[in-house]
Amino acid sequence: MNRRRVVITGIGTASPLGNSPEELYSALRSGKSSIRKMTEWSGRKWNVDRYFGSPVSLPEGYVKSLPRKARRSMCAISHFASYAAQQAVADSWLPQEELSSVRSGCIIGSTMGGSSAIHEAYNTFTFGQGVDELSSMQFFKCASHTAAFNVSHLLGTKGVVISPAAACASSLQAVGLARDLVAAGSQDIVICGGAEELAPEVCVSFAAIFAGVDPEQCSPETCSRPFDAKRCGLVCGEGSGILVLEEYEHARKRGAKIYAEVTGFATNSCAEQISQSDAVSIEECIRAACEDAGGMDGKKIYISAHATSTLQGDAAEAGAIRSIFGSSVPVSSLKGHMGHTLGASGTIELAAALLMMEKGEIIPTLNLDEPGEDCSGIDLPREIRPYSFDTIIKNSFAFGGINAAVICSKIQP
Repeated sequence: MNRRRVVITGIGTASPLGNSPEELYSALRSGKSSIRKMTEWSGRKWNVDRYFGSPVSLPEGYVKSLPRKARRSMCAISHFASYAAQQAVADSWLPQEELSSVRSGCIIGSTMGGSSAIHEAYNTFTFGQGVDELSSMQFFKCASHTAAFNVSHLLGTKGVVISPAAACASSLQAVGLARDLVAAGSQDIVICGGAEELAPEVCVSFAAIFAGVDPEQCSPETCSRPFDAKRCGLVCGEGSGILVLEEYEHARKRGAKIYAEVTGFATNSCAEQISQSDAVSIEECIRAACEDAGGMDGKKIYISAHATSTLQGDAAEAGAIRSIFGSSVPVSSLKGHMGHTLGASGTIELAAALLMMEKGEIIPTLNLDEPGEDCSGIDLPREIRPYSFDTIIKNSFAFGGINAAVICSKIQP
């Protein structure tokens, strides 16, 4: 069966560094960090206000601007996804009659659904009056697919609604699944990506398994340092990255701007470790994505790394990249700027990489002063580098031993 070509015609972001791809890119380019102490968590147990985080501030009044019917089943994760999705749809100039079709779907992944709503429900049952005090909308905010169905209802899509829940690989799995559905002819358009909201419970969980930074040992602005010799753990963030994927001829006929073609996708599991990255399975995943894209011969490539600033994870990813490409391909991670936005990270960072490709330059990894010996042998730019490239490899790796890689290339007639 011939596979239809699939292209990206719209991008939208709600990020810790700005609420549009352009704002995000400008902040990245200027070397800004969004990581800070989470003073708003003051008063909770475990002294969680001492932890660092990378939060999002949506424009004032945005949530109230949503139709009441839509917003009453939403919490922060759906607010972020809705904001980014509306932005992506506007960017793609999709007419509503195309969007409100059984040929238009919505695939948005996340780690755990609405964490703030889950926290509220727990407090109500534990310290409140129980079920009588619980909102009738609480379940719809807590559900793991809350961002996907809320965005679908807001936009009026009538095709597939799916929500991958693979932690940090969720949004790239969403893109890959969307690509496959459009390529197979099941859908013509899919709104896809990931969303996440920052929760103290998640930050504490990372600390418990020694994957999070120790806030007593570093400063917020410099604590996240992917690939660096002094890296000491990740910082959690939040937000959403949403893409509009569309069948190529459909996009071309309506004169849509095309950012790139989604040419390759792969996802796999190491099947041995649930908490440690595995260089062998990461390499297998990247190679499979390259094979799906028809090979990388003759391509000028940039790798947008997952690299979260953990000792094991960064070394494993660097080892896999070194084994495939050596030092011939520039690699950077954006998590030094804004921490790890978990289920949203893949598509927030892919949106930024698409703009890098458009502008012909590489944004370097923030706080990378001296690459670790275990991350050596790959090309890690230390300053903004002019670089005209035509192919992006975006990596995401998740707890549970799950890997994902998406490849996007400049459109070829």
